Parts: sequence; structure tokens; C-alpha cells
Amino acid sequence: ALLLLMGNPDDPGTLVELPRVFTDEAFRAEKLKYVQDIMVKDFWQREFAQSQKGQMGADMLGYVISKVGRFIENELLRNIIGQQRSGFNFREVMDKNKILLVNLSKGKIGDTSSNLLGLITVSKIQMGAMARADIPASERKDFFLYIDEFQNFITQSISVILSEARKYRLSLNLAHQFIGQLIKNGDTSIKDAIFGNVGSMFCYRIGTEDAEFMARQFAPVFNEYDLMNIEKYNAYVRMMINNQAARPFNMEAMSPVQGDPENFQRVLEVSRQRFGRDKADVQADIVKRSKIGELGMK
Repeated sequence: ALLLLMGNPDDPGTLVELPRVFTDEAFRAEKLKYVQDIMVKDFWQREFAQSQKGQMGADMLGYVISKVGRFIENELLRNIIGQQRSGFNFREVMDKNKILLVNLSKGKIGDTSSNLLGLITVSKIQMGAMARADIPASERKDFFLYIDEFQNFITQSISVILSEARKYRLSLNLAHQFIGQLIKNGDTSIKDAIFGNVGSMFCYRIGTEDAEFMARQFAPVFNEYDLMNIEKYNAYVRMMINNQAARPFNMEAMSPVQGDPENFQRVLEVSRQRFGRDKADVQADIVKRSKIGELGMK
């Protein structure tokens, strides 16, 4: 269904239109006109069309709704994933030394929205980095990706970035509270990838269990007691310099500084005007293409 929606590059579909593929025969036929993939064509023209009284369509629709329904029903997410094209290009951000700030505060947008948008953002940056294979290594500019509370966005993309993205000049900075956050459902692959690939570590005050593990990373300079009792705004650092592990040392970090709220609002407004679209226009476009609420309007 997704391959069907992507068949026409000039008029691509979105996740919001996914349910319509199973319920609107005319819409499905129109999209099929632009599909070049013979396997996609064969499925929709033969297998799906010949399914007994549309039972396959009903079964598949139920499955799709169970997976994407929560995103389509959420107005914030619907207005984002329901747009045919992004307002900005991740590859361009990376290649032209731009700054991209993504606010994924769960208190403002909720857990579901925060997690989905975070996963999409990390994956898009990973794909943008891998796409740099089309330019010489000497022309690839450093791009630094900082992920706070990154345990919320753990996917295999993180493992790929850690192991392969270095040659594409993508530097990953991960911040979290304790090691247990890196283990999901008993799977330690992300934790193993991090401690197997990360060269530089900054460790602020940590708990007993983590101190026992991290003491081995900072030995013989710092021990468990040091890690549990480090002063505020101080960190112990183990850096990789010229592919060699340097002797761990203490670093005094800057305390938080007060920003300029007025300047923040000016930057936000310029960003909206340059890259955003009016909310009413976005919603009208989504309703037109997806037919959401059409029955109610009639």
C-alpha cells in the first residue's frame, strides 16, 4: 500500500491516505496508473482484486488502522505526516552547516508524538549521512547530532550511526541517565554497540550500580567512589584522541545560562515563515486528499 502511494513522485501519497487505499476503489485505480513496480501492480490488480468479496481488504484495513490509527487521529501528527513534502531537507541541513533544533518535549506534544517524530528525525539524519557516499570524502563536512534523553529514540539507526556513519562525518552525542535505559526487553544490542563504538565518554555523578560498571572505563585514574561523589557541574572524561584513548581527567562544565526569550521568539518566527505552512492550508489539503470527514460534511 505504501509503495502504491509512492508510485507518483509528482503527487506522492502520505500515511494519512493509507486507509483510503483499502476503501476507495477509484482512488486505488488512479494511483495504480503511475506504479512501475510489476510486483506492486500484480498484487493490486490480481491478488487483491480477486480476494473473496473484499475480505482481504477488510482484514488488511483493520491491521493498518491498528498500526497507524493513533498517528492519524492525533491532530499534531496528522498535520505533519499528512504533508506530501517536507518543509526542509535534512541532507541540505547537514551539507550547508545549518542548525536544526527539534523540540520533542513530552509535556507539550505527548509520548506518542515525541517518540515517533524522534525516531523519524534520527532515521532521516542517518539516511542523509549515508547519502554522502555520492561526494568525495574530502568534501564531507562535519555534522554533530545531539540527542538528549536518547533512550526514547533507540532503534537500529543508532547502531548503524555508531558503526558506519563516522566515515560520512556524522558525529553522535548521546545523553541519558543510567545504563539500564539502554536495554529494551532484555535486548542489550544497543548497549553493546554504544560501549563497543563510542570512544569519548563524559560521566557526571552516577548511582552505585552504574559506578561499578563505569569504573572500569575510567580506571586506573577514577574509582567507583569518585564517580558517585563528583561535584556539581563537574564530569570525568575519557577521550579518544587520534584513535588513542587518553588518560581520564576531570572537567568543570559551564553552569546553565539564562537565554534571551525575545531573541528565541524572533528566530522561531523567521523559521516558521521560511519553512512552515499555514495550519489551515495544511488541514484543508489533508481533508481533500484523504477524504477524512467527507461523510460527516455531506
